[in-house]
Amino acid sequence: QIRVDHFRLDVVRETGLTLVCVLDAQPTEEEREVWNQVDLVLQDSESILMGLREYKGASQEIRDAIQNPNDFKHQERAWNSVCPLVIKLKNFYTFSIRLEEVLQGLLSELTYSLNTAPLASTALERKQALAKQFAEILHFTLLFDELKIRNPAIQNDFSYYRRTISRNRINNMNLEIENEVNNEMANRMSLFYAEPMPMMKTLSKATTNFVMENKSLPLEKTTDCLSTMANVCRIMLETPEYSSRFSSEDTLLFCMRVMVGVIILYDHVHPNGVFIKSSTIDIKSSLKVLKDQPADKVEGLLNALRYTTKHLNDESTPKNILMLLQ
Repeated sequence: QIRVDHFRLDVVRETGLTLVCVLDAQPTEEEREVWNQVDLVLQDSESILMGLREYKGASQEIRDAIQNPNDFKHQERAWNSVCPLVIKLKNFYTFSIRLEEVLQGLLSELTYSLNTAPLASTALERKQALAKQFAEILHFTLLFDELKIRNPAIQNDFSYYRRTISRNRINNMNLEIENEVNNEMANRMSLFYAEPMPMMKTLSKATTNFVMENKSLPLEKTTDCLSTMANVCRIMLETPEYSSRFSSEDTLLFCMRVMVGVIILYDHVHPNGVFIKSSTIDIKSSLKVLKDQPADKVEGLLNALRYTTKHLNDESTPKNILMLLQ
């Protein structure tokens, strides 16, 4: 059990404020190698989000092509509109792979450091720069998925691309785009974009794989790390003394996304999940924090909990928790 008094006094003041980028945590020499690897990926995260925000799709061109199947100009216009969009979608997908790869090293540093720390909170305090990077990954992940789920053109465009390239391949047409997105890549991208929240699915899989591949590391080291971060964020959000320090709404949303992200990861790696009464994350209070926010700000986060957690619909989930997520 985390000692709440110590948790409030030390972790929220030090590590907690780092998690929401109030403190400028710099990596120690011990952290530097992993920090640099993660930073190299995070440097591209903003351009990925910008590309997703600006993604308009080719819905009209596709509609015109479908309604005029014998009009070559409409077919050509739709195809020429969709191909560059598919390249963008490939870039988003390959970024998820890069994120998955660096997450392994990040989790290793954060969890193995618990072996020499009396509390998970102390370990995170020692690894502030890496904890901040982990928070930034979670923030990016949930923001990406919020944007993706609001943009049905993505799946529509990619479905049209796959149908059309299959037909053109049968007609022996020269398809230069297959140098960029071959059949194997298209299959993997199709599975990725079929998920309502693909980045969170990627992170959940990566975290589960980390636990499976590191059986010498006690599971509670990973779950303690995740629950500490979740509880830090919840306390910051629900305590006016801390929440009043947030400089903007973006900081508030950052903290909520981190909280939801680690809750989801905890639910995937803990054999009984996050919703049981003995969970080290206070899920009821965490949900109440979200429900106290304007509905339009947290609907995407509540949906992430509804649709990307593993144990929500288990018989062990208390009814009051299910009601909070209705």
